[in-house]
This record gives sequence, structure tokens and C-alpha cells, in this order.
Amino acid sequence: MAEEYRAERTVSAVFKEEEQLNDAVNHLLEQDVPQDHISVMGKNFTSQSRISGFVSKKDVVLGGLRTGGIFGSLFGSVLALLTGIGALWIPFAGWVVAGGPIGTVLLGAASGALAGGAGAGLASALSTLGMPEDRAAIYQTRLQAGEFILMAEVPADRSVEIQMLLENAGGEEVHINEMTLPRGALGKCNSVEDLSPEVRSHLSEAAQQTFMERYNASFDETEDPLKAEQAAWETIHQQYEEDEHGIWSKPKVTN
Repeated sequence: MAEEYRAERTVSAVFKEEEQLNDAVNHLLEQDVPQDHISVMGKNFTSQSRISGFVSKKDVVLGGLRTGGIFGSLFGSVLALLTGIGALWIPFAGWVVAGGPIGTVLLGAASGALAGGAGAGLASALSTLGMPEDRAAIYQTRLQAGEFILMAEVPADRSVEIQMLLENAGGEEVHINEMTLPRGALGKCNSVEDLSPEVRSHLSEAAQQTFMERYNASFDETEDPLKAEQAAWETIHQQYEEDEHGIWSKPKVTN
């Protein structure tokens, strides 16, 4: 029986060229880093027009995230190697194509923290995940300039090895974060503790309970965690307003 993969650190880097990014992803896969622990982000993928064609502005506003199955024709692109693909509008960065688990994290951020937050953006989301603010700001600026971000979740004892791999592949601003990307519930939630930290950090206790109840009800209907999360955020937006700290905590007054 194969040993369970233990992701304990996230090693991230910026790449100037998509070809460099492709090579880095392939090297990670050759070193047995699982597909579902590799994430990429960029604005200028060669397949971007194809991806954006499947994702409308309405999809993004409602938290729409497409999975890799819809983009089965992307053979030859690094995006075809990853577990999920989505296109999201992020303040200060614009349209961003994300592949891998970071797409789901950004979906939660765009639906929650970034929706209506005047100062929010990719840097804010990365800071929430534990990246130093100055490094997160550099990542946002370079992504906005058309470069690419790669994130690999790895065991702690392999983090330096993976850092060197990314540097040798042309990665810049390489950073090791002592956290991994939060995962939401794969099934129904038994308590609010089953919600990802990214979701809980932007909801009051009452809003967390509302979110969980709507999530579970939607999951019963769809058996799709992404659709259930989308429905839960819609309910939050309908029933709550953000406070000055960006927390959805103020119940809306209805006539």
C-alpha cells in the first residue's frame, strides 16, 4: 500500500514565460508531487481565450468555477495536467486563469473576501494564506504584468529540494510557506469546523452557521461541493452585509 502523501509546506515561485512554467510542472510531476497539490495562475496562457469562452462574467460573480473535464481539449497545455481550471476576476489583477487547488481557494475569496472589498486583491488572498505581505504584493504585481505563479504543496522534508527545483527551472521570488492551501468540505459539513479556514475567516459565527446550512442543503440536491459552496455564498450575500473589517456579519434588514 502506497504511503499517504503529506503536504505540509507550500513552495511558490514566479515564472516569466509559460514554457518555463510548463517545464517546472512536469519536473514536479516527475518528482512524484501529485497533480492535486500543484497550482498555477496566469493572465496570458496560450489557451486563455478558450477558457474564458466557457466562463461568463455572470459565472464569476456567482462564484462559478469550471473543472478540468470541460477543458478536455487542452492537451499540450500545462492546464490540462491539473485537477481543475477556472477563470476569475480579481481586483487589481483582472481576469486570472487558475489551475489546481488555488482555483477553489480564490473562488471562496472572490465570493467572500474580495467581493466588494475596496482594498482586496490577490495580495490580500495570499496574505490570508500566510504569505508575507511584501511577497504577496510582488506576486500580484508580477501576475498583473503577465507573468505566472506556481505553487506546490510538499512534505516539510522536501521543501528545500522543491525550492531548488523551481529555481533551476527559472523560478523567481521563490518562497516557502509553512502552510498548505485550505480545502473545503468534500461532502456534507457536520459542523462549521468542516468549512475551510478561508471561508470561516470572512464570516461571523451566525453567518458561518447560515453558510453551513445552505451548503448542506445544496449538497443534498447536487452532490457537488463547488455548486454547494456557490449556493452558500449567494445566500450569505442575500442575508448579510460586510462590516468595516470585511467580515460578512451584518444581517440585512428586509421590509
